[in-house]
Parts: sequence; C-alpha cells; structure tokens
Amino acid sequence: MKTQDEALRNACYNALEFFQKNANPGFADIKAKLEYVIGSYDYDKNPIGLFEIGQIALDILKELKKSNPRKVAKKLIEDLEKSLSK
Repeated sequence: MKTQDEALRNACYNALEFFQKNANPGFADIKAKLEYVIGSYDYDKNPIGLFEIGQIALDILKELKKSNPRKVAKKLIEDLEKSLSK
C-alpha cells in the first residue's frame, strides 16, 4: 500500500525523469533539487522538501505544457497535482 508521501515521491521522481530526458540546460537547477529532496525523503521519510520542490516542478511543467502541449504528458502534471493537494 502506497502512502500519500510515497505517491508524492513517485510523482516527483517521474518529473525528475522527464527533466533528465529533456536535455535542456535550464533544467539543471530543478533536476538537482528534485534529486536532493527525493534522496532526503528516502533517507528520513520527511516529505516537506518534496512538497516545496514538487510545486516548483509542477509550475515549470505547466509552463512547458502551455508552450508545447505535446511535450509534457497530461498524466505527469495530474499525478503531481493530485499528490501535492493531499
């Protein structure tokens, strides 16, 4: 059974994978932050960083979706929104 925190961790991980696959140098900062908070959560199970950085990642993904709708999967955004709203 996945907890809400684990669902958020997985949504953040999926966002990280998206940013890693899209080799845009502008994504370096968000990639580093996502890697850090995911690792931190895996270590201490405190999700506060996931909420903070997950929201930033969500905002970036929404902006990308506006400019290039086919580039960002709708499910990626929906999973992050759902996990952050809990």
